[in-house]
Amino acid sequence: MGLIFKELTADDAEIMIPFYTMRSNRTCDSVFLESFIWKDMYHVRYAVWEGRALLWLMEERGEYFSAMPLCREEDLKDAFSAIENYFNEVLGKPLVIHLADEEAVRCLCLPEEEYLVEEQEDARDYLYCAKSLRTLSGRKLHKKKNRLNSFLRQYEGRYVYRRLDCSDKERVWKFLDLWREKKGEDVERHLDYEVTGIHSILHNCFRLPIRMGGIFIDGTLRAFSIGSENPLERMAVIHIEKADPDIPGLYQAMNQQFLIHEFPDVELVNREDDMGIMGLRKAKLSYQPADFSRKYLVRQKETGDKNNGT
Repeated sequence: MGLIFKELTADDAEIMIPFYTMRSNRTCDSVFLESFIWKDMYHVRYAVWEGRALLWLMEERGEYFSAMPLCREEDLKDAFSAIENYFNEVLGKPLVIHLADEEAVRCLCLPEEEYLVEEQEDARDYLYCAKSLRTLSGRKLHKKKNRLNSFLRQYEGRYVYRRLDCSDKERVWKFLDLWREKKGEDVERHLDYEVTGIHSILHNCFRLPIRMGGIFIDGTLRAFSIGSENPLERMAVIHIEKADPDIPGLYQAMNQQFLIHEFPDVELVNREDDMGIMGLRKAKLSYQPADFSRKYLVRQKETGDKNNGT
């Protein structure tokens, strides 16, 4: 029986989540929520292969691609062959994988005469020491600490951090509308899909493995964050962080308070990639990343490519 791919929904979380921690993976794609947020943008579908692996089928602008199978390391080569056969025999196309994690690429050791493997530099995730982000201690984070302290002084007695749940969805939607309005019309295409993904989370939050928190000022939500945990890596993945840009120090406060309250025991924080956006890159670098989680394009070479050695 061939692979049967189905659209990803919140109801699938229970089936899919065990596959995410079957092998080491420090990318943001190592948790279910990342797949769920972007399911509409990339038309994400999945199939369970032989009970051993989660395989992916995605599409953007008419082009099919996949993600690296989620499975035990010892099953990775077989799972890779299964998705490759589907692309070749069912779709009639060479296999293309985006955002392949470095550990999987190393494990597969794909022959260069058959596959193009190249780093997608704009997609590398920023990894931080969780303790550093909770404390903002040290000379390199001194400016961040000053902004945080300034916010705490100015809004003392007026702000409160609170864990958010499904009952807060109307507050989050209202804040998102204002945040999106401040962004204006000339914004990156992904932002609208991100907002759609947030709406999907809030509609289904009681079924999803998420943690949400927000900062209220004078009783009004002015910042919020959504994250999830990769327990195998003792890593928090921060999927969403939004704050009123007109309030200095609020982003620093949201960043710190969310980790302190929702992820007190993690050692590593993945704050995702910068998508090649220079302003975002500058902001992420300013928090002094401890490392990066690199990702790769894997493309099966066609006959002509192999003969030309390209």
